[in-house]
Amino acid sequence: VFTDRELDIMTVLWEHGPSTVGEVREHLSDELAYNTVLTMLRILEEKGHAGRIEEGRAHRYHALVAREAAGKSAVKRLVDGLFGGSPELLLTHLVNDKKMKRADIERLRKALDERLNKDGSA
Repeated sequence: VFTDRELDIMTVLWEHGPSTVGEVREHLSDELAYNTVLTMLRILEEKGHAGRIEEGRAHRYHALVAREAAGKSAVKRLVDGLFGGSPELLLTHLVNDKKMKRADIERLRKALDERLNKDGSA
């Protein structure tokens, strides 16, 4: 499970690939001190989410955890925390959101149909 700040940094690594502290810092939406970014990368490394290789005097950090795995963890946390452990409540909330476009709902319907056909029942 990632904190919001850890997720910001991991997103940079997922989207831009292996990066130095300075490169990560440049891609963040808000300005953080170099030492703050370095500390966060070290924490991610200690947790096993990121790794690093030496590149001259600098280190280049890279994601060790796939974005999909992190997404599953984040969704589980969201479902458990805000929707009482009910994926159905989350899905209902998403479908009822007026911002959700028809094409999105149709893709969601297709995914649900595929899941029903695959499992025989949900």
